[in-house]
Amino acid sequence: MSNNHTSIHDFDFTLICNYFKSLERQGPGSPEATQKALSFINELSEKSQIADIGCGTGGQTITLAEYTKGQITGIDLFPDFIEIFNKNAAKALCSDRVKGITGSMDHLPFQNEELDLIWSEGAIYNIGFERGMNEWNRFLKKNGFIAVTEVSWFTPERPAEIEDFWMDAYPEINTIPAKTAQMEKAGYIPTAHFILPEKCWTEHFYAPQVSLQEAFLKEHPENNAVKDFIANQRYEQSLYHKYKEYYGYVFYIGQKR
Repeated sequence: MSNNHTSIHDFDFTLICNYFKSLERQGPGSPEATQKALSFINELSEKSQIADIGCGTGGQTITLAEYTKGQITGIDLFPDFIEIFNKNAAKALCSDRVKGITGSMDHLPFQNEELDLIWSEGAIYNIGFERGMNEWNRFLKKNGFIAVTEVSWFTPERPAEIEDFWMDAYPEINTIPAKTAQMEKAGYIPTAHFILPEKCWTEHFYAPQVSLQEAFLKEHPENNAVKDFIANQRYEQSLYHKYKEYYGYVFYIGQKR
């Protein structure tokens, strides 16, 4: 990693969460991408049990609720996210079947074979794709589905600048065939995958941050950690625009064997 740029791992977790809680989405994605991923999953009934792991404030969860039946439990480590999540569910008039709870993705509060669908957009990296695929499998019913987005390489080789950035931020980043193989090894039939369109990054994730960054800097004018964090976010955005043909988020959908 270049010494000119601070690693994301150097920042306080609370600072990061306070920044991202103001956004509708805490990672790249869109309602259209969520809906497309759902199209590869068998129709769910009113009795279906769904978990959205690392749900954030629920941007994608509300879309899930619009296009599925059944009960949805959102789980996230940060209580402020869950507070906003439950308010968003109430606004969307779906709090009777959509509920957010505070918890950790490596200690999930579900029984073996309880869930029909596990969902996780832009969050499985917190535990690691391979570990998440393996550990979450037991919570799914036989023939249940898992759908996650994961940052992935599009090419076998990359320029050093973007390689160094992602190897520092998330050493588990890998190519699409490697990720699909990990999913298969963990006990799933990989049923579909697709690359998230560029607008999932530019329109739905980076554009809303422009005004937020200015407000965040004004709110914390003397805080050097905030200044460094905003600089880090802007650097990440510049890297995406420079190297987007080499990497992006991929939706991986699999069915438990």
